[in-house]
Parts: sequence; structure tokens; C-alpha cells
Amino acid sequence: MLLALSAIVVALLVLLLHRARVPIRHRWRRRQARAMALQLSGRDRLQPPQLLYARLRAMDPLAFEELLLECFERRGHGVVRNRRYTGDNGIDGQVMIEGDIWLIQAKRYADAIRPEHVAAFEALCRAKGRRGLFIHTGRTGPQSRAMVAGSDRVAIISGRALLSLLTGGPLPDLAVLRRSCRPISQSGRRI
Repeated sequence: MLLALSAIVVALLVLLLHRARVPIRHRWRRRQARAMALQLSGRDRLQPPQLLYARLRAMDPLAFEELLLECFERRGHGVVRNRRYTGDNGIDGQVMIEGDIWLIQAKRYADAIRPEHVAAFEALCRAKGRRGLFIHTGRTGPQSRAMVAGSDRVAIISGRALLSLLTGGPLPDLAVLRRSCRPISQSGRRI
């Protein structure tokens, strides 16, 4: 009896310590992201795309990051969240897809994405020796498309692919990008 009671007390302390490690703002954004993910995968899944984009663009930008991570988690992918939102060096989170760790960059744009943002993320992925998903709500212009077409590191998820991610539809085939990358050694050089 005493052993069971002490196990319950320890479990409660662990839970309280974990909650204390996650700042209140983070908890609020995670709750907002969970609520939006439930709506988008449920009753709101069939709303017109324009309305869905408007809702995404109206979200808090940091809650949008959490929404993307939440949707990957709901699909059964392992997710690594940052301990803080600012000073994340351009990585908004990480997701494990078929054994590979992908870096996430989330942008909540109303207009076209800036090619220099895509270039900076591509350089970051190359420096880290990882592949990345640049996920955004805006338009992908020709310069950004050309930049990603020439990259073996970054895939852009936007438009229908973004809505598919959020509503529980099929993900884009990332195997093409994965196959085009040659292995990288620990020193960062291609093998």
C-alpha cells in the first residue's frame, strides 16, 4: 500500500515538474494548435481553401508552428519542439519521417515567400547535414521554386499539400528528395 502511494506521489511530482518546464505561453499556443488541428481534421475539413488559408494567416505565428508540429505528431511522426520560440536559429521544430530527421521552418505569409528566406533555410539545412521542410501559407514564386528545384535538401509544403497535412490527407512524397541526397559523413562532406 505504501509503495503504491509513493509511486503515485512520484508520478504527480514528475507531471508537475514537466508542466513547470513548459512556459505558460507555450501551453497556451499548444492548446490553440490542438484545437485548430481538431477542427481542421474534423468538421472544418471541407471548408473552402480560401477560408482555411485566411484562418491560418489569422493565427498567432508561434501557434502556427505548434499546429504544424501537432499535425505531424497526430500522424505518428516523432516531433522535437524547441525549448523557446525566439532565438531558434531558423529551426521551428524537427520531425522524424521514415527514420530521417527533417528540420521545419514555418512561415505564415499572406503574399509570396521571399527567396532569401528559402536560401537561408537551405544553407542552414546543408550546414546541419539535414533535410528540411519549408512550410508556408503564402505563394511560392518562381525564384523560390527554382531554388528548391536545384536543392537536394529542402522541400516546400504549401497550397494543397499544406491543407492535406493539416486536414489528415496524404503527405507529399518526400522519398524523391530523400533519394536525391547522397549520404553525408560526420564531417559534413558528401560521401
